[in-house]
Amino acid sequence: MAPMATHLITGAGSGIGEAVARRLLDRGDEVHLFARDAGRARELAAAFPGAHTLVADLANPDRLSWALDKQSLPDRVDTLLHIAGVVDLGDVGELTPKTWNATLAANLVSPAELTRLFLPQLRVTKGHVVFVNSGAGLHAHAGWSAYAASKHGLKALADSLRAEEHAAGVRVTSVYPGRTATPMQAKVHQQEGKEYDPSQWIDPASVASTILLAIDLPRDAEINDLSVRPGR
Repeated sequence: MAPMATHLITGAGSGIGEAVARRLLDRGDEVHLFARDAGRARELAAAFPGAHTLVADLANPDRLSWALDKQSLPDRVDTLLHIAGVVDLGDVGELTPKTWNATLAANLVSPAELTRLFLPQLRVTKGHVVFVNSGAGLHAHAGWSAYAASKHGLKALADSLRAEEHAAGVRVTSVYPGRTATPMQAKVHQQEGKEYDPSQWIDPASVASTILLAIDLPRDAEINDLSVRPGR
């Protein structure tokens, strides 16, 4: 029987992150969930029996190292799954630095910083870093500049990391889901002034299946980029 793997997950509170966390827990793996504060950590611990929690506010990447230094961290890390994200729509002529900074902090700078902090452990295990990106990370549309820029940057981060760490045996995968039935998608529809029908979009469980496909792939292969589009 293969040894139990240890996974670190951001964004487990809903949507794709929740689906991934439940799948990994259900199969007996060790799961550590990032929470923005102690109250949220208690909520996640109650919602995911058997999971561990780490308090790390992705809105403040400068404080991540300080926060994690004060907590008990897992002895090993097999996969680091960056699934959390924020979105605020708006035209370039309207968006303020506050929106830009908040979007880039959560969607790009914090994933880079968490990767830096756990990279030594990932090198030891020849682990895997998964970046859940977006279709917006490949194509930018009107009204999506801040989010798309953060996701284009996340693609560049993943590509650079892959080139840097391939020799160390660290695998890096970017997943680009189309519109998925998550709370974020409900918010997007509200901002767009459109009616939201979750049945029209990808089920988060389907995206979770693609993520598990990537991390469960035998060591002789690596999925670099994986696009997932609505099938309806």
